[in-house]
Amino acid sequence: MFNAVTVDGYIADSVGDMSWAHKAREDAEWREFMDSNATGGGMLLFGRVTYELMKNFWPTAQAAEMFPVVAERMNNLPKVVFSRTMDEATWTNTTLVKGDMVAAVRRMKDEEGGGMAILGSASIVAQLAEAGVIDEYQMAVSPVALGAGKTMFEGMKRKLALRLTKTRTFGNGVVFVCYEPA
Repeated sequence: MFNAVTVDGYIADSVGDMSWAHKAREDAEWREFMDSNATGGGMLLFGRVTYELMKNFWPTAQAAEMFPVVAERMNNLPKVVFSRTMDEATWTNTTLVKGDMVAAVRRMKDEEGGGMAILGSASIVAQLAEAGVIDEYQMAVSPVALGAGKTMFEGMKRKLALRLTKTRTFGNGVVFVCYEPA
């Protein structure tokens, strides 16, 4: 799981805006880190809301100009969108899963191939975290506080204990942290 998060724990403000997270990319060291993160293989997992945001941005000329390496990977990697309301997934290399998300992820983890990464998608992060199927939590903590908004763990009914495995601080104030379930 990879998410940008504010110092007060939000992944989006109260109306879903995440523009604060994109300002961090103006740092050369941070951009290099993001590009190198994007070159890994595997499959991208999304909930419906994040999928819609991503498919409306990454295939555009603007995305290719602003973030060429990341755009190429986002468009070409296999993707899965979990949704009970969508009828079809139209973004290149995307599979729609309408059934039991936890069972589907467990099944995918048993298959051979690259890893999986959840980007954004707070509702599925909370559900999959509670089911114990997320192996690593990567967060880019941005030096901004929103005061209110959406967290990636809303709705969890049990405590999630984590163990810090990595940190890295960037010149733009972003702190990358990695956790595994304790």
